[in-house]
Amino acid sequence: MKKVAFKTLGCKLNYSETMAIQRDFEEEGYDITKFENEADIYVINTCSVTQSANATCRSTVRRALRRNNDAFVAVIGCYAQLEPDEIADIDGVDAILGAKNKFKLLELFDDFEKRTDPIVYNSDVNEAVDFHNAFSADDRTRAFLKVQDGCSYNCSFCTIPMARGESRSPEISSVIKNAELLVEEGFKEVVVTGVNAGDYGRGTDENFFMLLQELDQVDGLERIRFSSVEPNLMHEDIIHFTAESDKIQPHFHMPLQSGSDKMLALMRRRYQSGLYRERVELIKDLMPDAAIGVDVITGHPGETEELFQESFDFIADLPVSYLHVFTYSERPNTHALDIEPNVQNSVRKERTHKLRRLSEKKRFDFDTSFKDEVRPVLFEGADHNGAMLGWTDNYVRVGIPYNPQYENRILPVRLGARSKDGYLIGELTPEAKEEQNVIAELVG
Repeated sequence: MKKVAFKTLGCKLNYSETMAIQRDFEEEGYDITKFENEADIYVINTCSVTQSANATCRSTVRRALRRNNDAFVAVIGCYAQLEPDEIADIDGVDAILGAKNKFKLLELFDDFEKRTDPIVYNSDVNEAVDFHNAFSADDRTRAFLKVQDGCSYNCSFCTIPMARGESRSPEISSVIKNAELLVEEGFKEVVVTGVNAGDYGRGTDENFFMLLQELDQVDGLERIRFSSVEPNLMHEDIIHFTAESDKIQPHFHMPLQSGSDKMLALMRRRYQSGLYRERVELIKDLMPDAAIGVDVITGHPGETEELFQESFDFIADLPVSYLHVFTYSERPNTHALDIEPNVQNSVRKERTHKLRRLSEKKRFDFDTSFKDEVRPVLFEGADHNGAMLGWTDNYVRVGIPYNPQYENRILPVRLGARSKDGYLIGELTPEAKEEQNVIAELVG
C-alpha cells in the first residue's frame, strides 16, 4: 500500500482530527509514516488563526515535495475552507478540502495520483453540520478528546465560525464510549477539547456540566481536564463540581482576551472583567492550589496605551498561574478591520513582550509556591536529557531521574527547586520508591 504522512498546523483540536483521519487510512491498510519521511501522500491539516497561515501552508507543501516531488498533496481544514483559491495557487497541491469534506479524503479519492490542477471541495460553511468524533494523544499517558466543534459566537477578531461553522456536539453517550475506548488503550488522563467546549450541547437537552458528571463516572479514567472554557460558560456548578471531584483536576484555562471592559465590548466578548474576576476568586476560594491559565490578545484595533495598561494591571492583580499571549493579526471579513485606531505592529509586539514577561513571573511564582509539598504526578515516557517529566494534578511540570518503569504511572512526588529547563526537580516519596521497587521485582 501507499505511504501516507500527516502534518497538523494549529490547535489540539486540529491534531485530534488529524489523528482521526489517520486512523481511517490505517484501517484501509495504508502505511503511515512520519511527515519528515518520503511518502506517496501528504495530508496537511491547516489553521486560520493568524495572518501567517498562507506562508506556513506554502512552506509545508514545499517541504513535502522536496521529499517526493511526485507525491499527492492534500490541504484540508480551516485555511482550506477560508482561502481555497490561495491554496490552489500553491505549486504542487492536488486537493483542497474545506470543513464539510475534510473527513472524506478516502471517499473522494481512490488512486491519489498526482494531478496537473488541484481539485477543490469547498462548500458553504453552514453545510458543515455533522459532528466527527476524534481523539488523539501527545504521548502514551494523556489523550485529547473532541466533544464539540464550530462556534456560534461572533468575536470581532476571529474567523473560526467562518472556518468551522455553527457550534455542534455529539450526545453524551457517544463521548463516554470514546472515553472508555481511551481507557482500554491505557490512557490515565483525558483532556476534553473543542472550539468552544463550554458550549457543549447547544440546542439540546444536554450541557457541559452534565457531560463532566458522566465522564466523572467512567471506570478506570483517573484524570480529567478540560481545555479552554469561556468565563460566561464557566458556571458556578462546574467550579463546585470540579472542587468535589476526585478525577477532574484543579486546572482551569479560561480565556480573557482583555482586562478592559471597553476592549471586551469592541472584541464582542460576552462578559465583562467583573465576571471574570468573580470566576477566578471562586476557583481560588474552593481550590487554593488550582492552576488558572489565561488567553490574552494584544494590539487589537482600538487598544490605546491606556486601555492596554488597564488590561495589564487587571491581569497582574489576578491570582492566575500563566498566560497564553496572542498578538492581534488581521483576518479577512472580520469586524475588527472596521475598528480604529489601528495599532502599529511594533507596538503590538512590545505589548505582547510585556505580558509574556508577566506570564513568566506568574508561572515561576505559582510553580515554586509548591516547593517541599508532595503532589501526584503522571509521568510521560520520553527521556529528556536523563529526566522523566510529568504533570501534577494542578499543572506544574515536574522532572525526576529517568526510569522507564514509571511511565504512565501517577506517583506521589516531593517537589523541589526549579531547574534551568523550567520544571520542578522532584523526588518520589519513600513509600512510592518502595512500592515501585516491589513492582519492579515482581515484573523482573
